[in-house]
Amino acid sequence: MTALTMLRSGLGLIGPRHGRHVLSPEQVDALALPIGDDGVVIGVDTEGQPAVLGLNRPTPYDVVLIGGLWTAQVIALRAAATGARVAVETGRPQAWMQMVHAMGGGQNGLAVYDVGRVQPQGASAGTPVLVVRDCGMRPPRGRVVSGPWQSVLTLLPYLSPVAPRLIRQARLVGVQRISPDEATELGRAMALPRADVNSLPTLPDGVTLWCGDRDRQYVMTQPTDAEVGLLGVARRMD
Repeated sequence: MTALTMLRSGLGLIGPRHGRHVLSPEQVDALALPIGDDGVVIGVDTEGQPAVLGLNRPTPYDVVLIGGLWTAQVIALRAAATGARVAVETGRPQAWMQMVHAMGGGQNGLAVYDVGRVQPQGASAGTPVLVVRDCGMRPPRGRVVSGPWQSVLTLLPYLSPVAPRLIRQARLVGVQRISPDEATELGRAMALPRADVNSLPTLPDGVTLWCGDRDRQYVMTQPTDAEVGLLGVARRMD
């Protein structure tokens, strides 16, 4: 995947500019370029290459994940590991407490708030923030929204009545296994090809179809041993 494609799809963030170097076509063919720019490695693509989600951006960035809590928690954990502060707005704080305790009681990058109680986070280039909204099927409009260096990831367990509005506002949408009826409805809303609509009800645990403005990419999130110890194995249902 090229850097341009990654930027359009939301996977990856173009890094610092440097002086240009000119190569012949023969020299280009000999290069092996990594996927990465700045971001969170959320898994591997269908070719086994790292898939990077660029969350730390100087412009507002909204992500919707129609899927399981496990994947959202892995993303939050890895975002915190890259230096971002993570603020979780949730109606089920007990589901996040194990992560909070493992990370030092909320003092090391992850804090949990009740729904509607997220405080201004003071995001900046030096202290980027990821707000995770785990507020059920009908999340209320958030008091803390995306902004410079503050991305918002909204988790929906299934396709809900508010999903079309959130999808229209999002720059990136992730979809895990859903029912055939939901897949058909989502396919119409997002203009997905028939092959993707047919595949959504059969996706294995840990696999997400990420959809940007022009691109789609299937990603398998593979947990580390430490993540398995903390969160368990990949699962779609909570």
